[in-house]
Order: sequence, then C-alpha cells, then structure tokens
Amino acid sequence: MALTKEQKEAVVKEFGFSEADTGSTQVQVALLTKRITELTEHLQTHAKDNSSRRGLLKLVGQRRRLLKYLQKVDLEGYRSLIGKLGIRK
Repeated sequence: MALTKEQKEAVVKEFGFSEADTGSTQVQVALLTKRITELTEHLQTHAKDNSSRRGLLKLVGQRRRLLKYLQKVDLEGYRSLIGKLGIRK
C-alpha cells in the first residue's frame, strides 16, 4: 500500500521546487493525495478493512491541515495546487 520509490520521485519532481525538495507543503500534500487515492481504491474492494479506513481518515485530516496552512501562507500556491491535484474545495 505504500508508495514506491519511483512514484515518490515522480511526485517530488512534479510538485517540488528541486529534486531534493521533499519537505515543502506542496510536495507533502501531493504525496498524501497519492496515498489517499490508493487507499480509496483499496477500500472499494475491501470494504470491511477498518484499519485501513482509520489510516485513510488520518491521512485526510493531515492533508486538510496542510492545505489550511498553505491557504493562509500562499493563496496562489494553494489555488494552483488544488487545481493540479483535482481536489475540490
């Protein structure tokens, strides 16, 4: 269920400011979104997997907090990020 190294590198390359930029808010939100998407697909087939559902809810909450922070600090960056990721807000 975890992201592979290649998937993480692709996300960092697309959303980061440099190749080694793994800590910026945009990259963290993009990685969380990728994990949320994969967990959602997993829960479509395994509906009774409550442990994964709890993990999914924790990831969604973490992404929500990071997006709230990004909205306060950099509104244009926030708008472009949710547009790229397709997150409705």
